[in-house]
Amino acid sequence: MLFNQLKSVPLRPGLSGRLIRQATAAIPHARAYAQPAAQQDTKPPIALFGVDGTYASALYTAAAKSSSLESTSKALATLSDIFKRDPKLPVMLTAPSLSPGDKNQIVQELQRQVGGPDKGDTVRNFLKVLAENNRLGILEGVCEKFSTLVGAARGEVELTVTSASKLDPKTLQRLETAVAKSEYSQGKKLKVVSKVNSDIVGGLIVEIGDRTIDLSVAAKISRMNKLLTDSL
Repeated sequence: MLFNQLKSVPLRPGLSGRLIRQATAAIPHARAYAQPAAQQDTKPPIALFGVDGTYASALYTAAAKSSSLESTSKALATLSDIFKRDPKLPVMLTAPSLSPGDKNQIVQELQRQVGGPDKGDTVRNFLKVLAENNRLGILEGVCEKFSTLVGAARGEVELTVTSASKLDPKTLQRLETAVAKSEYSQGKKLKVVSKVNSDIVGGLIVEIGDRTIDLSVAAKISRMNKLLTDSL
């Protein structure tokens, strides 16, 4: 059983073994499914919502048509890393005082940071469109959702693990192994995305597909407050 498999694994100090076992035990065990054959298509593999999702889908179509999906994916992955390293960047991109000249300089600097080949100038043209439409502020979201599209096209399922502090690789690997054996993986390769959100206070939030397992301390406090409020 999934629970028993993880029960014997030693845990990093400070991380609740009970919490990890709860997260994995909440995911039903299932047989592996056959991997679907990959298909090259210019149409986004899944539907995304929101403004960033719309732009990410448009970029995916443009990159697929110009056969530049691989280079575009690498460029946006690099941009995503830049956002993680520089927390001030999102603030700067949303500044209402940015002039056309400022935006042009930002686009040039982002291109310089990305480096590497840009087949068909796909990334450069996309950044210019964002700047012209006053949408540079959604770039970080576009990077995340474009990654989701590429993963879906490769037959991957995104597994998002949110914690109050950074998890060590062994803990993430253990969670990935557990989910891979569940029905929610659909027999597909998992793409693990680790996020840190101090607002959840403690615990974990595990998301895969349309399934969310919320074992965060913040969620427990919220449920407790609701019970107290309803009882008054």
